[in-house]
Amino acid sequence: MSEAHHSPSPPRKMHDDDGHGKPHKPMLHRYAPSHHHPGRLALFVLLLLLLLAGVTALVVYLVYRPSRPRFSVTSAAIYSLSNATTVAPVAAISSAMQFTLLIRNPNDRSSISYERLATYATYRGQAITLPAPLPPLFQERDSEVSVSPLLGGSPVPVSGDVAAGLATDQAYGVVALRLVVLGRLRFKSGPFHSGWHSMYVRCDVLAGLKTGVPGQVPLLGTPVCDVDI
Repeated sequence: MSEAHHSPSPPRKMHDDDGHGKPHKPMLHRYAPSHHHPGRLALFVLLLLLLLAGVTALVVYLVYRPSRPRFSVTSAAIYSLSNATTVAPVAAISSAMQFTLLIRNPNDRSSISYERLATYATYRGQAITLPAPLPPLFQERDSEVSVSPLLGGSPVPVSGDVAAGLATDQAYGVVALRLVVLGRLRFKSGPFHSGWHSMYVRCDVLAGLKTGVPGQVPLLGTPVCDVDI
């Protein structure tokens, strides 16, 4: 009895198909971001609120923004102005003078309060009168107020150059003086109150003099006042 020899079957090829002869494509899982991020939403809302607050603050500032007051010298009177000493190199100026200051608040939405006011006169950078105190002031919106401080009365020590220069200018008939006003102020704009701010005012005055004629003197040109806050 003969034995039957069976040849081994060839290995089956593995077909990566879908059963219809088409290659099977691997499935790719895509990441779809979630639209629900509470942290990101809260950050967006916070930024939006900050932007609205900034815009509101800017509008309020532009509407209620205060304006610095304007000072001007409208008149001056010099009753005496001389060297109180005759022994060099000691020099002291004795004077009596009065200036009328017009203070204007140009803002129609802010009122201004002034306190600790004092004024004095200088010549060539040196004081020739002692500081004279002024009463506290309250200025309504878009208004004007005038003050007329009387300066001098007591001799004030100065350098010899200042005393000599003043005597020369008096002989010439024109004296350049500077009126200084110190103090502090604050603004009230609608419901808002500012803090107190230091104020420094300088008014340059060119006064005409007549020897032996005390009293009102002409102001030559337009006195210019600078206001620093």
